[in-house]
Amino acid sequence: MPGAVIIGAGPGIGQAVARRFAREGFAITLIARSDSTLRAGAEAVARSDVPVLALAADSTDEHALRSALDEAADRHGLPEVVVYNAAIIQADGPGDLPLRGHLDAWAVNVVGALTAAAHVAPAMAARGSGSFLITGGMPEPKPQYVSLSLGKAGVRTLVTLLDQRYGPSGVHVASVTVAGPVAPGTDFDPDDIAERYWRLHTQPRGRWEREVLHTGRTTDSANADAVGGTRPIP
Repeated sequence: MPGAVIIGAGPGIGQAVARRFAREGFAITLIARSDSTLRAGAEAVARSDVPVLALAADSTDEHALRSALDEAADRHGLPEVVVYNAAIIQADGPGDLPLRGHLDAWAVNVVGALTAAAHVAPAMAARGSGSFLITGGMPEPKPQYVSLSLGKAGVRTLVTLLDQRYGPSGVHVASVTVAGPVAPGTDFDPDDIAERYWRLHTQPRGRWEREVLHTGRTTDSANADAVGGTRPIP
């Protein structure tokens, strides 16, 4: 049975992605900081009748995150897909945050994703397949969201670097850029957004995209030429 790992398995995109992959028969591993978040996530996936593993770990705790990923692999095998969905979303303008605040946001928004990718992508590359997907945002930087704008710019660069390193070996690295506030029943319904992750995971290798944009409009293309480009692989 293939496995999917969701890091940042909160009640919005994280749980929706877990449900989407569970519907396809994936064994699910949920990683989050709080036990209450993990319980809610496990309950949301349980109806799909697939194995579910819930593990508590902070994405900024390198040892805890790596240990959780190892436990996921021990229980469900090397995952077919890892989704990094952790982020600090807060309003802050230039000069509002002290240095420590920016470092804390960067650690969650970017470095946690790097830690997870460095831990699982080499094994995926050795196998010759797998997807590492990151939740992006802020298609355009905004001065009222400085730390988040910087973080999501970092995500774009990280995706490019990971794609350059592991893409030629068969690992699809990409991000889903969400251009608005996530809420059920809106243009940014998490279940609709979750379809983007499934589509990226199932894309043929010669048509891989590094970034897709969810604007909430039914006509929004996930045309990577607008937001990141495709990178065909021979």
